[in-house]
Amino acid sequence: MTSQQIRQQFLDFFKAKNHLIVPSAPIVLKDDPTLMFSNSGMTQFKDYFLGYKEPKAPRIADTQKCLRVSGKHNDLDDVGRDTYHHTMFEMLGNWSFGDYFKKDAIDFAWELLTEVYKIPKEDLYVTIFEGDASEDLARDQDAYDFWKKHVDESRIINGNKKDNFWEMGESGPCGPCSEIHVDLRTEKEKKSVSALELVNNDHPQVVEIWNLVFMEFNRKADGTLEKLPAQHVDTGMGFERLCMALQRKTSNYDTDVFTPLIEKVEQLSGLRYTGILADEKDIAIRVVVDHIRAVAFAIADGQLPSTGGAGYVIRRILRRAISYSYRFLGMNEAFLFELVAVLNNEMGGFFPELSRQQKLVTEVIKEEEISFLKTIELGLKRIDLVINDTLSKNEKSLPGAAVFELYDTYGFPADLSRIIAEEKGLTVDEAGFNEEMAKQKERSKKSSAQKVYDWVILEEKEQQFVGYDQTETETYITRYRKIENKDGEYYQIVLSNSPFYPEGGGQVGDKGLLVPSYAEGFNIAKPELYFSADLNVSEDLIEILETKKENNLIISLIKDLPKDAGAVFYAKVNTGERRNTQANHSVTHLLHEALREVLGTHVEQKGSFVGPEYLRFDFSHFAKLSEDDLKLVEQKVNQKIKENIALEEYRDIPVAEAMAKGAMALFGEKYGDTVRMIQFGSSKELCGGTHVKSTGEIGHFKIVSESSTAAGIRRIEAISGDKSAAYFQNLELQLSEISQLLKSKDLVKSVEKLISENSALKAEIESLKKEKAQGETANWKNDFIEKGDHKRLVKKASLEAGSVKDIVFQLKKEVPSSIIIIISDAGDKPMITVGVSSDLESTYHAGKIVKELAKEIQGGGGGNPGFATAGGKNLAGIDAAYQKALEI
Repeated sequence: MTSQQIRQQFLDFFKAKNHLIVPSAPIVLKDDPTLMFSNSGMTQFKDYFLGYKEPKAPRIADTQKCLRVSGKHNDLDDVGRDTYHHTMFEMLGNWSFGDYFKKDAIDFAWELLTEVYKIPKEDLYVTIFEGDASEDLARDQDAYDFWKKHVDESRIINGNKKDNFWEMGESGPCGPCSEIHVDLRTEKEKKSVSALELVNNDHPQVVEIWNLVFMEFNRKADGTLEKLPAQHVDTGMGFERLCMALQRKTSNYDTDVFTPLIEKVEQLSGLRYTGILADEKDIAIRVVVDHIRAVAFAIADGQLPSTGGAGYVIRRILRRAISYSYRFLGMNEAFLFELVAVLNNEMGGFFPELSRQQKLVTEVIKEEEISFLKTIELGLKRIDLVINDTLSKNEKSLPGAAVFELYDTYGFPADLSRIIAEEKGLTVDEAGFNEEMAKQKERSKKSSAQKVYDWVILEEKEQQFVGYDQTETETYITRYRKIENKDGEYYQIVLSNSPFYPEGGGQVGDKGLLVPSYAEGFNIAKPELYFSADLNVSEDLIEILETKKENNLIISLIKDLPKDAGAVFYAKVNTGERRNTQANHSVTHLLHEALREVLGTHVEQKGSFVGPEYLRFDFSHFAKLSEDDLKLVEQKVNQKIKENIALEEYRDIPVAEAMAKGAMALFGEKYGDTVRMIQFGSSKELCGGTHVKSTGEIGHFKIVSESSTAAGIRRIEAISGDKSAAYFQNLELQLSEISQLLKSKDLVKSVEKLISENSALKAEIESLKKEKAQGETANWKNDFIEKGDHKRLVKKASLEAGSVKDIVFQLKKEVPSSIIIIISDAGDKPMITVGVSSDLESTYHAGKIVKELAKEIQGGGGGNPGFATAGGKNLAGIDAAYQKALEI
C-alpha cells in the first residue's frame, strides 16, 4: 500500500463515519501570538476548543502539516540520528466537538487499524492515564473499560501524567489521553523481550502511532483545572510512522514517503544510502530529505527564510541541511533545490499549494544555498585566522567565544569548527562556547518572556468589532488580565464593542483613547465635548497602546487598570494614524493590481506591512524593476487615485462566491467559509483590513525604494497621502537650498559644470600621484638591502593603495631578485603591501608573507606569490610590522 493510498483510506474511513474532511491549515501561523508554526493537528481548531468559534461540523477529520523545531516541541536535534523523528510531519486526525467521546473514539481507532489497515491485533498495545493524586485526578477507568472490549487486558498499560495527560500549553484545554503503540520487531525479537517493557522507552520498532486525547479540562494560568462545558476528542496519528507500520519497514526513511527523495540525493551526490544509523553519510541524507520537506512547505505557505522570527527558524533548518551535505556528502554546490520537483511529484497532488508555488520554492532554496555556501567559505577563512592566532600563542584550544561568534554572527556551524580544529591538533573551549550560548538564550528569553495571568471575567458576552463603521463608541470591559514582560506590568482588556482594529493581514493595530464615564466633567451622552474641550481629566484618560487578536478576541493593551473596571467607557481610535494607515492599505491593493498589469500575472503578494508612516509590499518577481516599470506602476496607481473610485465592500460573502467574482486570495492566508472582499473598480481582494471610502482619499502615491528580499521576491516601499505630500515639499526645499548654494536656477546646467570641473581636477590629481610615485620609485631603488638570496626593501609611507601598487610593480620590474614590503597609514588605516619579483616567486610567496605581517595590525589579507595586500584595525601595530618585515 502506497503512502498516498494510506492517507486517502484514513480520510475515506472518517468520511464514512460522518466526519467533514477539511484541508490542512498552513504550516505557518500568521495571526497566532502564541505559536509560529502548527505543531500539532489541533492547532487550527484551538478556537473551537476554547469556545471562541463555532466548529464547521461536530465531527471533522484531516491531515495537518506540522513543524516541531522550536519551543516546547522541538525535534530538530533528533532528526537524522534515529528512524522516526522529523521536523515536518503529517498528523492524521479525527475530531469531535461536543459530539462523541471516549467510546466511539476508541472503537473508530481499533476498526481502522485492524479491519481497514489490517495491522495484526497482537502487535498493538495501548496506554491509559493512571491518574495523579497531586491533581486529584483519578485513573481513566472509562478508557480502560472501552479498550477491554478490543484488547487483552495484559496489553493495556498504565501511563503517567507525562505520557498520558495531554496539554495544549501552560494553560488551555487538556485531558487524559490513550496512546496506541505498534510492535514492528521480528518474531524472534518479540519472543526475546516483551513489548510491554519497550513501550514509551524510545525503541525504534516499538513506537507510538496514534494518540487519542479526551479533552475535558481547562488548565488555568494559576495551574488549577476546571471542567470544560463540553467534552471533545482530539486525535493525532503520525502519518510517517503509520506508513512504516503498514509497509513493514523498520525506519520511516525506508517508506515511499522518503525513498524518492533519497534516490534523488543518491543520484546527485554519487553516494549510496545504506540506512545505517551511526553512518555520518546516512545521517546527512536523512537530514537533507527531512529538512527539504519542512523548508519547502513553509515557503509554499508563506514563510520566506529571513533573519528573525519564523523566517530565522526556516533559514536555520535549511542551513542545517546545507551544512550536513557540505560536510558529509561533499556537496559544495547548490543541489537541494533540485529535490523540490521530486517532493512536488509525491505530495503536490494532495497539497496543491506546493504545486502552485513550486517555482518560487525552488528559486528561494537555490538562492539560500548559494548564499550559505559562500558563508561557509568565508567562515573557513575566518576560522583560519582564529587557528593561526591560537597557534601563535602556543595554545591548544580555540576560544569558545570566537567559535560562538562564527556560529551566531556568520552562521558557521559549530560542528564544522570542531572538525577543523581537530585537523590542526586543537580542541574547542566547549565551556566558553556553552557559556556564550547560554548568554544568548538568556537574552532571548528575557526579550520574549511574558507572564500571562488568568482572565478576570466581568461579563460573558460575545464581542462586537465596530471599527469598519465607527472610530468611536460607547463600550465597557467584559474581561481583563494582567501580563508581565521585560517592560513591566500591563493589562489586556476585551471591550464589549471595539472600534480598534487588531493587528493582522499586514496592517498595524489601532491605538487610541478610553475615557471612563466617571471622569470629571465628562458627559457620556456628548463625548465630543471631552475631545474638543480643555477638561482637567487627564489622570482618568486611558491610552490604548496596541491592539491585537488572540483566540478570536480583540485585545487592547493598557498600562494601568481603570479604578472602576466595570464602568461605562467611551473608546476613540487615533483617527489621524488610522486615516494614514487605511490609505496605505487601500493603495497596496491598487499597487498589487498595477504590478500584475505591468509585469505579468505571475506577480503575487508575498507579504506586506501597512502602518501610518509608510507601506511595504513584497511580491514574486525574478528581476529588478526598471525605472520605466516603476514610473508606469506609479502612474497607474495615481490614475486610480484620481478617478476617486468608490469602495465596494462585501462582508460575510461565501468564499466560493468571492473567488467567482475574481477576488485574489493572498499568499499563505487561511480563509473561512465566509470572507470579506474589498473592491476598488477592477481591484478585488479578500481582506480584513480597514480602507478608505474612495481612492481619492489616498491623495497621492510615491514609490520610495525597490529592492530584493530573497530569491524571486522583490520589495517596494512607498508612501501616500500626507507623507507623500511632505516628501515632495521636502524635495522642493532641498532644490531651493541647492539653487542658493550654486547661485543658479538652472540646476542641471550647474551640476553638469561641476561634474566636468571635478573630472578635470581628478585627472590632474592622478597625474600628480603618478609623478610622486615615480619619484619615490627612483628614490627607493637605492634603499634595497641584501638579504641572502634576495634584495629587500621595507618602507613606511602615507601613500594611497593605488600609488603603492604602482610603485611595487615598477620596482619588481626594475630590481631583480627583490622583495618589496610597504607599510602605509594613509587615511589612518594600516595597510601592508608585499611584492616578490618574478624570478623569486618559486621560492617566496607574497601572500604568506603578508599574512604573517598582518597579525601585527590585527588584520588579514592575501594574494598570489607575486603580489599581496592586507588591511588591519590596529594603527599602533605599524612599527611592530615594520620591525618584523626587516627580520622575517
